[in-house]
Amino acid sequence: MAQEYDLVVLGGGTGGYVAAIRASKLGLKTAIVEERELGGTCLHRGCIPSKALLRSAEVFRQTKEADAFGVSTESPTLNFTKVQERKQSIVDTLHKGVQGLMKKGKVDIYEGFGRILGPSIFSPTAGTISVEMNNGEENEMLIPKNVLVATGSSPKSLPGLEVDGELVMTSDEALYMEELPSSIVIVGGGVIGIEWASMLADFGIEVTVLEYLPHILPTEDEDVSKEMLKQMKNKGVNVVTGAKVMADTLEKGEGVTIQAEVDGETSTFQADRMLVSVGRSANVKNIGLENTDIVVENGVIQTNKFYQTKESHIYAIGDVIGGMQLAHVASHEGMIAVEHMADGSPHPMNPEQVPTCIYSNPEVASVGLTETGAKEKGFEVKVGKFPFKAIGKALVYGETDGFVKIVADKETDDLLGVHMVGPHVTDMISEAGLAKVLDATPWEIAESIHPHPTLAEAIGEAAMAVDGNQIHG
Repeated sequence: MAQEYDLVVLGGGTGGYVAAIRASKLGLKTAIVEERELGGTCLHRGCIPSKALLRSAEVFRQTKEADAFGVSTESPTLNFTKVQERKQSIVDTLHKGVQGLMKKGKVDIYEGFGRILGPSIFSPTAGTISVEMNNGEENEMLIPKNVLVATGSSPKSLPGLEVDGELVMTSDEALYMEELPSSIVIVGGGVIGIEWASMLADFGIEVTVLEYLPHILPTEDEDVSKEMLKQMKNKGVNVVTGAKVMADTLEKGEGVTIQAEVDGETSTFQADRMLVSVGRSANVKNIGLENTDIVVENGVIQTNKFYQTKESHIYAIGDVIGGMQLAHVASHEGMIAVEHMADGSPHPMNPEQVPTCIYSNPEVASVGLTETGAKEKGFEVKVGKFPFKAIGKALVYGETDGFVKIVADKETDDLLGVHMVGPHVTDMISEAGLAKVLDATPWEIAESIHPHPTLAEAIGEAAMAVDGNQIHG
Protein backbone atom coordinates (compact mmCIF):
# COMPACT_ATOMS: atom_id res chain seq x y z
CA MET A 1 0.00 0.00 0.00
CA ALA A 2 1.38 3.41 -0.96
CA GLN A 3 2.08 5.89 1.82
CA GLU A 4 1.40 9.60 1.37
CA TYR A 5 3.63 12.35 2.77
CA ASP A 6 4.05 16.09 2.55
CA LEU A 7 7.80 15.54 2.14
CA VAL A 8 10.06 12.61 1.39
CA VAL A 9 13.79 13.20 1.82
CA LEU A 10 16.15 11.03 -0.22
CA GLY A 11 19.21 10.71 1.98
CA GLY A 12 19.57 10.81 5.75
CA GLY A 13 22.87 12.66 6.00
CA THR A 14 23.36 15.92 7.84
CA GLY A 15 21.47 17.98 5.27
CA GLY A 16 18.68 15.45 4.92
CA TYR A 17 17.93 14.80 8.58
CA VAL A 18 18.18 18.49 9.54
CA ALA A 19 15.73 19.31 6.76
CA ALA A 20 13.40 16.56 7.98
CA ILE A 21 13.43 17.91 11.53
CA ARG A 22 12.71 21.41 10.30
CA ALA A 23 9.89 20.14 8.07
CA SER A 24 8.34 18.24 10.97
CA LYS A 25 8.44 21.35 13.15
CA LEU A 26 6.64 23.20 10.35
CA GLY A 27 3.85 20.62 10.44
CA LEU A 28 4.82 18.60 7.36
CA LYS A 29 4.33 14.84 7.46
CA THR A 30 7.85 13.72 6.64
CA ALA A 31 9.81 10.58 5.80
CA ILE A 32 13.49 9.88 5.13
CA VAL A 33 14.78 7.18 2.80
CA GLU A 34 18.32 6.08 3.70
CA GLU A 35 20.12 2.98 2.47
CA ARG A 36 22.91 3.12 5.04
CA GLU A 37 23.11 4.84 8.44
CA LEU A 38 21.32 8.01 9.50
CA GLY A 39 23.88 10.78 9.73
CA GLY A 40 25.44 9.97 6.37
CA THR A 41 29.01 10.66 5.33
CA CYS A 42 29.63 13.45 7.84
CA LEU A 43 28.79 11.35 10.88
CA HIS A 44 30.10 7.98 9.75
CA ARG A 45 32.79 8.54 7.11
CA GLY A 46 33.77 12.20 7.29
CA CYS A 47 33.52 15.12 9.70
CA ILE A 48 33.11 13.34 13.02
CA PRO A 49 35.38 10.27 12.74
CA SER A 50 38.19 12.25 11.10
CA LYS A 51 38.05 14.90 13.82
CA ALA A 52 38.12 12.20 16.49
CA LEU A 53 41.32 10.84 14.94
CA LEU A 54 42.75 14.34 14.65
CA ARG A 55 42.10 14.91 18.35
CA SER A 56 43.95 11.71 19.27
CA ALA A 57 46.84 12.79 17.05
CA GLU A 58 46.87 16.19 18.77
CA VAL A 59 46.95 14.61 22.24
CA PHE A 60 49.77 12.28 21.19
CA ARG A 61 51.81 15.17 19.81
CA GLN A 62 51.19 17.31 22.88
CA THR A 63 52.16 14.45 25.18
CA LYS A 64 55.48 14.08 23.40
CA GLU A 65 55.99 17.84 23.85
CA ALA A 66 54.83 17.89 27.49
CA ASP A 67 58.31 18.45 28.89
CA ALA A 68 58.14 22.04 27.61
CA PHE A 69 55.25 22.57 30.05
CA GLY A 70 57.15 21.07 32.97
CA VAL A 71 55.35 17.74 32.70
CA SER A 72 57.63 14.71 32.47
CA THR A 73 56.42 11.79 30.36
CA GLU A 74 58.58 8.84 29.49
CA SER A 75 58.33 7.50 25.96
CA PRO A 76 54.59 7.89 25.28
CA THR A 77 53.23 5.20 22.99
CA LEU A 78 50.25 5.10 20.68
CA ASN A 79 47.58 2.40 20.97
CA PHE A 80 45.86 2.79 17.63
CA THR A 81 43.26 0.16 18.48
CA LYS A 82 42.06 2.35 21.35
CA VAL A 83 42.18 5.39 19.08
CA GLN A 84 39.80 3.65 16.69
CA GLU A 85 37.59 2.42 19.53
CA ARG A 86 37.24 5.97 20.86
CA LYS A 87 36.41 7.25 17.38
CA GLN A 88 33.71 4.62 16.92
CA SER A 89 32.24 5.28 20.36
CA ILE A 90 31.78 8.95 19.47
CA VAL A 91 30.17 8.05 16.15
CA ASP A 92 27.84 5.51 17.82
CA THR A 93 26.78 8.03 20.48
CA LEU A 94 25.91 10.65 17.89
CA HIS A 95 24.17 8.07 15.70
CA LYS A 96 21.87 7.14 18.58
CA GLY A 97 21.23 10.84 19.09
CA VAL A 98 20.11 11.28 15.48
CA GLN A 99 17.85 8.24 15.74
CA GLY A 100 16.32 9.77 18.86
CA LEU A 101 15.72 13.05 17.05
CA MET A 102 13.83 11.21 14.32
CA LYS A 103 11.56 9.56 16.87
CA LYS A 104 11.03 12.84 18.70
CA GLY A 105 10.19 14.60 15.45
CA LYS A 106 7.88 11.78 14.30
CA VAL A 107 9.87 11.39 11.08
CA ASP A 108 9.35 8.01 9.42
CA ILE A 109 12.50 6.17 8.34
CA TYR A 110 12.63 3.80 5.38
CA GLU A 111 15.80 1.74 5.34
CA GLY A 112 16.50 1.13 1.69
CA PHE A 113 17.48 2.65 -1.65
CA GLY A 114 15.03 5.20 -3.03
CA ARG A 115 14.42 6.04 -6.69
CA ILE A 116 12.26 8.77 -8.17
CA LEU A 117 9.56 7.52 -10.54
CA GLY A 118 8.07 9.40 -13.44
CA PRO A 119 4.34 10.01 -13.89
CA SER A 120 2.51 6.79 -13.06
CA ILE A 121 -0.65 5.31 -11.61
CA PHE A 122 0.47 6.70 -8.27
CA SER A 123 0.81 10.32 -9.39
CA PRO A 124 0.34 12.33 -12.60
CA THR A 125 3.67 14.06 -11.97
CA ALA A 126 7.17 12.72 -11.35
CA GLY A 127 8.11 12.30 -7.72
CA THR A 128 6.72 9.05 -6.37
CA ILE A 129 9.54 7.28 -4.51
CA SER A 130 10.07 3.55 -4.92
CA VAL A 131 12.08 2.20 -1.99
CA GLU A 132 14.03 -1.02 -2.45
CA MET A 133 13.97 -2.16 1.17
CA ASN A 134 17.15 -3.42 2.83
CA ASN A 135 15.22 -6.24 4.51
CA GLY A 136 14.32 -7.79 1.16
CA GLU A 137 10.63 -7.11 1.50
CA GLU A 138 8.50 -5.78 -1.35
CA ASN A 139 9.29 -2.24 -2.50
CA GLU A 140 7.54 0.54 -0.58
CA MET A 141 5.83 3.25 -2.62
CA LEU A 142 5.87 6.74 -1.13
CA ILE A 143 3.72 9.47 -2.64
CA PRO A 144 4.95 12.88 -1.49
CA LYS A 145 3.76 16.37 -2.27
CA ASN A 146 7.43 17.41 -2.22
CA VAL A 147 10.74 15.58 -2.60
CA LEU A 148 14.11 16.70 -1.25
CA VAL A 149 17.14 15.06 -2.88
CA ALA A 150 20.01 14.97 -0.38
CA THR A 151 22.02 11.99 -1.60
CA GLY A 152 25.43 13.53 -0.94
CA SER A 153 28.69 12.61 -2.64
CA SER A 154 31.43 9.99 -2.80
CA PRO A 155 35.23 10.30 -2.96
CA LYS A 156 36.70 10.71 -6.43
CA SER A 157 39.70 8.81 -7.67
CA LEU A 158 41.94 9.28 -10.69
CA PRO A 159 42.06 7.03 -13.76
CA GLY A 160 44.77 4.48 -13.07
CA LEU A 161 44.67 5.00 -9.29
CA GLU A 162 41.90 2.50 -8.67
CA VAL A 163 41.09 2.20 -4.99
CA ASP A 164 41.57 -1.27 -3.50
CA GLY A 165 40.96 -0.25 0.12
CA GLU A 166 44.31 -1.63 1.24
CA LEU A 167 47.31 -0.14 -0.53
CA VAL A 168 45.34 2.61 -2.34
CA MET A 169 42.63 4.25 -0.25
CA THR A 170 40.27 7.19 -0.14
CA SER A 171 39.40 8.80 3.19
CA ASP A 172 36.49 6.33 3.50
CA GLU A 173 38.84 3.35 3.77
CA ALA A 174 41.55 5.22 5.67
CA LEU A 175 39.16 5.89 8.55
CA TYR A 176 38.98 2.16 9.21
CA MET A 177 42.67 1.28 9.11
CA GLU A 178 43.40 -1.30 11.81
CA GLU A 179 47.01 -0.22 12.06
CA LEU A 180 48.99 2.74 10.85
CA PRO A 181 51.52 2.43 8.03
CA SER A 182 55.03 3.71 8.53
CA SER A 183 54.76 5.93 5.44
CA ILE A 184 52.09 7.24 3.09
CA VAL A 185 51.76 9.24 -0.13
CA ILE A 186 48.75 11.56 -0.22
CA VAL A 187 47.61 12.59 -3.69
CA GLY A 188 45.91 15.95 -3.27
CA GLY A 189 46.74 18.92 -1.06
CA GLY A 190 43.23 20.23 -0.53
CA VAL A 191 41.28 20.28 2.72
CA ILE A 192 40.97 16.53 3.24
CA GLY A 193 44.52 15.82 2.10
CA ILE A 194 46.02 18.39 4.48
CA GLU A 195 43.90 17.23 7.43
CA TRP A 196 45.14 13.69 6.88
CA ALA A 197 48.72 14.85 6.36
CA SER A 198 48.62 16.78 9.63
CA MET A 199 47.02 13.90 11.52
CA LEU A 200 49.34 11.19 10.25
CA ALA A 201 52.45 13.34 10.76
CA ASP A 202 51.37 13.92 14.38
CA PHE A 203 50.99 10.14 14.73
CA GLY A 204 54.63 9.87 13.67
CA ILE A 205 54.13 8.65 10.11
CA GLU A 206 56.35 9.70 7.19
CA VAL A 207 54.04 11.72 4.92
CA THR A 208 54.43 12.97 1.35
CA VAL A 209 51.78 15.21 -0.23
CA LEU A 210 51.60 15.52 -4.03
CA GLU A 211 49.56 18.54 -5.14
CA TYR A 212 48.96 19.32 -8.80
CA LEU A 213 48.44 23.07 -8.31
CA PRO A 214 51.15 25.58 -7.30
CA HIS A 215 49.74 25.87 -3.76
CA ILE A 216 48.22 23.56 -1.17
CA LEU A 217 44.78 24.63 0.07
CA PRO A 218 44.25 26.47 -3.24
CA THR A 219 40.84 27.91 -2.25
CA GLU A 220 42.23 29.62 0.86
CA ASP A 221 43.85 33.04 1.10
CA GLU A 222 47.36 32.89 -0.32
CA ASP A 223 48.93 33.98 2.99
CA VAL A 224 47.12 31.13 4.76
CA SER A 225 48.30 28.65 2.14
CA LYS A 226 51.91 29.80 2.56
CA GLU A 227 51.70 29.56 6.35
CA MET A 228 50.23 26.06 6.18
CA LEU A 229 52.99 24.97 3.81
CA LYS A 230 55.57 26.20 6.31
CA GLN A 231 53.86 24.42 9.20
CA MET A 232 53.51 21.15 7.28
CA LYS A 233 57.22 21.24 6.49
CA ASN A 234 57.94 21.96 10.17
CA LYS A 235 56.08 18.74 10.97
CA GLY A 236 58.34 16.90 8.56
CA VAL A 237 55.73 16.52 5.83
CA ASN A 238 57.25 16.41 2.34
CA VAL A 239 54.96 18.70 0.34
CA VAL A 240 55.47 18.67 -3.42
CA THR A 241 53.44 21.24 -5.37
CA GLY A 242 53.13 21.40 -9.14
CA ALA A 243 53.22 17.60 -9.14
CA LYS A 244 51.53 15.91 -12.09
CA VAL A 245 50.94 12.35 -10.88
CA MET A 246 51.55 9.75 -13.60
CA ALA A 247 48.85 7.26 -12.68
CA ASP A 248 50.01 4.66 -15.20
CA THR A 249 53.29 4.31 -13.27
CA LEU A 250 51.58 3.02 -10.11
CA GLU A 251 53.15 -0.20 -8.88
CA LYS A 252 51.90 -2.27 -5.98
CA GLY A 253 53.83 -4.78 -3.94
CA GLU A 254 54.47 -4.66 -0.26
CA GLY A 255 53.83 -0.94 -0.68
CA VAL A 256 53.20 1.51 -3.52
CA THR A 257 55.48 3.30 -5.98
CA ILE A 258 54.30 6.20 -8.14
CA GLN A 259 55.98 8.72 -10.39
CA ALA A 260 55.11 12.38 -10.83
CA GLU A 261 56.33 15.08 -13.15
CA VAL A 262 57.70 17.99 -11.11
CA ASP A 263 59.30 21.03 -12.73
CA GLY A 264 59.65 19.13 -16.00
CA GLU A 265 61.45 16.20 -14.39
CA THR A 266 60.17 12.79 -13.32
CA SER A 267 60.40 11.95 -9.63
CA THR A 268 59.60 8.63 -7.95
CA PHE A 269 57.77 8.33 -4.63
CA GLN A 270 57.49 5.23 -2.48
CA ALA A 271 55.40 4.51 0.61
CA ASP A 272 53.55 1.75 2.43
CA ARG A 273 50.19 3.13 1.34
CA MET A 274 48.56 5.79 -0.81
CA LEU A 275 45.64 8.06 0.06
CA VAL A 276 43.83 9.58 -2.91
CA SER A 277 42.21 12.88 -1.96
CA VAL A 278 41.15 14.65 -5.15
CA GLY A 279 37.62 15.79 -4.35
CA ARG A 280 34.16 14.25 -4.33
CA SER A 281 31.50 13.37 -6.92
CA ALA A 282 27.78 14.01 -6.46
CA ASN A 283 25.63 10.90 -6.01
CA VAL A 284 23.25 11.46 -8.93
CA LYS A 285 23.31 8.03 -10.58
CA ASN A 286 20.53 5.46 -10.30
CA ILE A 287 18.21 7.67 -8.24
CA GLY A 288 15.68 8.17 -11.03
CA LEU A 289 16.59 11.66 -12.23
CA GLU A 290 16.13 10.45 -15.80
CA ASN A 291 12.42 10.02 -14.99
CA THR A 292 12.10 13.75 -14.35
CA ASP A 293 12.83 17.09 -16.01
CA ILE A 294 15.57 17.78 -13.46
CA VAL A 295 18.68 19.27 -15.09
CA VAL A 296 22.11 17.84 -14.29
CA GLU A 297 25.13 19.82 -15.47
CA ASN A 298 28.79 19.06 -14.78
CA GLY A 299 27.69 16.15 -12.63
CA VAL A 300 25.49 18.13 -10.22
CA ILE A 301 21.79 18.95 -9.97
CA GLN A 302 20.83 22.48 -10.99
CA THR A 303 18.55 24.45 -8.64
CA ASN A 304 17.39 28.00 -8.00
CA LYS A 305 18.26 30.01 -4.89
CA PHE A 306 15.59 28.17 -2.89
CA TYR A 307 16.94 24.78 -4.07
CA GLN A 308 14.05 23.99 -6.38
CA THR A 309 14.91 21.92 -9.43
CA LYS A 310 13.19 22.29 -12.80
CA GLU A 311 10.49 20.10 -11.24
CA SER A 312 9.18 22.75 -8.84
CA HIS A 313 8.03 20.23 -6.20
CA ILE A 314 11.42 18.47 -6.17
CA TYR A 315 14.24 20.20 -4.33
CA ALA A 316 17.92 19.29 -3.95
CA ILE A 317 20.56 20.29 -1.41
CA GLY A 318 24.09 19.54 -0.24
CA ASP A 319 26.92 17.93 -2.14
CA VAL A 320 24.53 16.69 -4.83
CA ILE A 321 24.16 20.28 -6.10
CA GLY A 322 27.88 21.07 -5.92
CA GLY A 323 28.94 24.42 -4.50
CA MET A 324 30.39 24.47 -1.01
CA GLN A 325 30.51 20.81 -0.02
CA LEU A 326 30.18 21.35 3.73
CA ALA A 327 27.86 19.74 6.27
CA HIS A 328 26.73 23.05 7.74
CA VAL A 329 25.98 24.36 4.25
CA ALA A 330 23.83 21.32 3.47
CA SER A 331 21.94 21.78 6.74
CA HIS A 332 21.26 25.45 6.03
CA GLU A 333 20.22 24.69 2.47
CA GLY A 334 17.84 22.04 3.78
CA MET A 335 16.15 24.47 6.15
CA ILE A 336 15.76 27.06 3.38
CA ALA A 337 14.26 24.43 1.07
CA VAL A 338 11.64 23.16 3.52
CA GLU A 339 10.72 26.67 4.62
CA HIS A 340 10.18 27.54 0.96
CA MET A 341 8.03 24.49 0.27
CA ALA A 342 6.03 25.26 3.44
CA ASP A 343 5.10 28.65 1.91
CA GLY A 344 7.58 30.53 4.07
CA SER A 345 9.83 33.33 2.93
CA PRO A 346 13.36 32.18 3.72
CA HIS A 347 16.38 34.35 3.03
CA PRO A 348 18.60 32.86 0.32
CA MET A 349 22.04 31.81 1.53
CA ASN A 350 24.95 34.10 0.73
CA PRO A 351 28.09 31.99 0.14
CA GLU A 352 30.26 34.90 1.30
CA GLN A 353 28.69 34.55 4.76
CA VAL A 354 29.57 30.85 5.12
CA PRO A 355 32.49 30.06 7.45
CA THR A 356 34.81 27.27 6.34
CA CYS A 357 37.08 25.26 8.62
CA ILE A 358 40.10 22.98 8.26
CA TYR A 359 40.91 20.90 11.35
CA SER A 360 44.61 20.34 10.75
CA ASN A 361 47.27 21.46 13.18
CA PRO A 362 47.39 24.42 12.95
CA GLU A 363 43.73 24.94 12.18
CA VAL A 364 42.40 27.13 9.37
CA ALA A 365 39.13 29.07 9.27
CA SER A 366 37.79 31.71 6.93
CA VAL A 367 34.73 33.59 5.79
CA GLY A 368 34.20 35.91 2.83
CA LEU A 369 36.58 36.90 0.07
CA THR A 370 40.30 36.24 0.01
CA GLU A 371 42.55 39.22 -0.67
CA THR A 372 43.13 38.01 -4.24
CA GLY A 373 39.43 37.26 -4.73
CA ALA A 374 38.46 40.73 -3.54
CA LYS A 375 40.90 42.38 -5.96
CA GLU A 376 39.62 40.21 -8.82
CA LYS A 377 36.12 41.52 -8.07
CA GLY A 378 37.39 45.07 -8.45
CA PHE A 379 37.71 46.09 -4.81
CA GLU A 380 40.53 48.29 -3.64
CA VAL A 381 41.40 46.63 -0.37
CA LYS A 382 43.09 47.38 2.91
CA VAL A 383 44.38 44.56 5.08
CA GLY A 384 44.98 44.04 8.78
CA LYS A 385 47.07 41.12 9.93
CA PHE A 386 48.03 40.13 13.45
CA PRO A 387 50.19 37.20 14.61
CA PHE A 388 49.31 34.82 17.43
CA LYS A 389 52.87 35.07 18.75
CA ALA A 390 51.92 38.50 20.14
CA ILE A 391 48.90 37.09 22.01
CA GLY A 392 49.44 36.12 25.64
CA LYS A 393 46.96 33.22 25.61
CA ALA A 394 48.71 31.69 22.59
CA LEU A 395 52.01 31.77 24.48
CA VAL A 396 50.34 30.22 27.52
CA TYR A 397 48.75 27.57 25.34
CA GLY A 398 52.04 26.84 23.61
CA GLU A 399 50.68 27.39 20.09
CA THR A 400 51.99 30.65 18.65
CA ASP A 401 52.16 29.95 14.92
CA GLY A 402 49.74 31.66 12.56
CA PHE A 403 47.73 34.86 12.36
CA VAL A 404 44.37 36.53 11.81
CA LYS A 405 43.96 38.48 8.58
CA ILE A 406 41.12 40.86 7.80
CA VAL A 407 40.37 42.17 4.31
CA ALA A 408 38.22 45.31 3.98
CA ASP A 409 36.99 47.62 1.25
CA LYS A 410 39.27 50.67 1.29
CA GLU A 411 36.50 52.93 -0.03
CA THR A 412 33.54 51.89 2.18
CA ASP A 413 35.33 50.16 5.08
CA ASP A 414 33.02 47.15 4.61
CA LEU A 415 34.32 43.81 5.82
CA LEU A 416 35.16 41.60 2.82
CA GLY A 417 36.84 38.59 4.38
CA VAL A 418 38.47 37.15 7.49
CA HIS A 419 41.13 34.45 7.34
CA MET A 420 42.76 32.68 10.26
CA VAL A 421 45.43 30.05 10.70
CA GLY A 422 46.45 29.04 14.19
CA PRO A 423 45.22 27.49 17.44
CA HIS A 424 41.47 26.93 17.83
CA VAL A 425 40.57 29.26 14.97
CA THR A 426 37.70 26.96 13.95
CA ASP A 427 36.07 27.92 17.25
CA MET A 428 36.77 31.61 16.66
CA ILE A 429 35.48 32.07 13.12
CA SER A 430 31.84 32.46 14.15
CA GLU A 431 32.56 36.00 15.37
CA ALA A 432 33.73 36.87 11.88
CA GLY A 433 30.74 35.06 10.39
CA LEU A 434 28.36 37.15 12.48
CA ALA A 435 30.25 40.29 11.46
CA LYS A 436 29.70 39.37 7.80
CA VAL A 437 25.98 38.77 8.35
CA LEU A 438 25.66 42.14 10.10
CA ASP A 439 27.76 43.84 7.41
CA ALA A 440 30.14 45.10 10.07
CA THR A 441 33.26 47.16 9.54
CA PRO A 442 36.67 46.43 11.05
CA TRP A 443 36.13 49.43 13.35
CA GLU A 444 32.97 47.82 14.73
CA ILE A 445 34.80 44.52 15.31
CA ALA A 446 37.54 46.42 17.12
CA GLU A 447 34.96 48.23 19.24
CA SER A 448 33.73 44.86 20.52
CA ILE A 449 35.70 44.28 23.71
CA HIS A 450 37.71 41.06 23.48
CA PRO A 451 38.48 39.61 26.92
CA HIS A 452 42.07 39.17 28.04
CA PRO A 453 43.76 36.75 27.92
CA THR A 454 42.04 34.98 25.01
CA LEU A 455 43.02 33.87 21.54
CA ALA A 456 40.15 36.01 20.22
CA GLU A 457 42.15 39.13 21.04
CA ALA A 458 43.92 38.47 17.74
CA ILE A 459 40.66 39.26 15.94
CA GLY A 460 40.34 42.63 17.66
CA GLU A 461 43.99 43.46 17.01
CA ALA A 462 43.71 42.47 13.33
CA ALA A 463 40.62 44.66 13.02
CA MET A 464 42.56 47.61 14.44
CA ALA A 465 45.51 46.75 12.19
CA VAL A 466 43.36 47.38 9.10
CA ASP A 467 43.94 51.10 9.78
CA GLY A 468 47.31 50.69 11.46
CA ASN A 469 45.91 51.08 15.00
CA GLN A 470 46.89 47.72 16.51
CA ILE A 471 48.20 47.95 20.06
CA HIS A 472 50.50 44.98 20.59
CA GLY A 473 52.15 44.69 17.22
